[in-house]
Parts: sequence; C-alpha cells; structure tokens
Amino acid sequence: MLKLYGFSSSAYTRLVALVCKEKNIPYELIIVDFAKGEHKQPAFTAIQPFEEVPYIDDEGFILYESRAIARYLVKKYPNQGTPLIPSDLKAEALFEQAASVEAFNFTPFVTLIIAEKVFKPRRSLQPDEERVSEQLANLQPKLDAYDLILSKQKYLAGDSVTLADLVHLPYGAFFYGAGFAEAFDSRPNLARWWKDISNRPAWLAVKDGA
Repeated sequence: MLKLYGFSSSAYTRLVALVCKEKNIPYELIIVDFAKGEHKQPAFTAIQPFEEVPYIDDEGFILYESRAIARYLVKKYPNQGTPLIPSDLKAEALFEQAASVEAFNFTPFVTLIIAEKVFKPRRSLQPDEERVSEQLANLQPKLDAYDLILSKQKYLAGDSVTLADLVHLPYGAFFYGAGFAEAFDSRPNLARWWKDISNRPAWLAVKDGA
C-alpha cells in the first residue's frame, strides 16, 4: 500500500490524498509531527532535505513535492478512477497551460493571504492587513481572467476536470473560508466552477483531513 508521509491538516498532504481518492488508490497516512520537530530529524531530511511534507513511499520508490506526486499517481494509474491528465497531445498541452495558470496566477497570492489570515492567528500573531490588502488587489485581475476563461468552458483546461482544477482546492478552501468567499461568488463563472470542484466526493472525503 502507498505510504503518505505528512499530517492530516496539511494542505499539500490533502492534495495527494485527494488524488488518491479520485484515482481509487488506497494509502496509509503516516503522521510527521512538526510540533516535535520530526521534519528536522536526520532520518527525515535524508529523504526530504527541504523539511517539508508530503512525501510518498510507493513500494520503495520515494518522491516528494505534492504536484510531482500527484502527476506520478495519475500517470501510474491511467485507467483507474478519474482521468486527471489527458493523453491527447493538444489536450495535455491545454492541461499544462492550466497548471501553469494555477502555479503563477493563483497560489502565490492566495498562500500569502492565508499565511496572514489563517496561520498567523493560529500562532497568536496579528496579521499584516496591509500585506493582505496588497495581495488581494494583485489577485483580483487574476480572478477576472479565471472568470473569462470559465465563461467559455467548464473547467480550466476544457470541458473535463483535470488535476489543474483540483490543485486549487486545498488553499482555495482556506481562502474561501477565511472571509474571502465574495472574491469567488461575485464572479459567476468562477463561482460555478468552484462550487463544482469543491463538492466533488473525493474532496469532501479529505477536506477536513487526509
């Protein structure tokens, strides 16, 4: 069975768990206790030198970085569960385009906002509201572009859901639930897409913990 090293509430551990659910891949979650500093121990850094989660052990094959893990699992099980990466050359190119959109036009802004509005308060720190406002202002035109794209097709890479859609879920859910729902809901096509992907059974199964 696939071994998934991380912790239940970790955004990117949940991303890998989400892909496992979409692809019907059984996995065992092995907790890495950050509070005890397990991610800094030599046994861990020998495998994951950046001291981050998740990583997987697939029958002795070790892989870290959640997007790399997700792609590996999708390609290892192409005929099992949801086909999340197209096999057609042009469709795969459109998938890669959509994946780049997420990586450069959504997540960099949302993660900074969540760091201030979610993670700092968990450590009894005050958020930098000026930084939040700045990043939100930077994000707005990106979301307008999303709404335009989604006015022409059901998902970011076309009319079938792909991994490029699903990678938005862990931090998108943090963002949506941290008081920024209007950023999605005020854009009808984006709102429709978000409602669709955030209600997928695989996400509902892991959204509160891998």
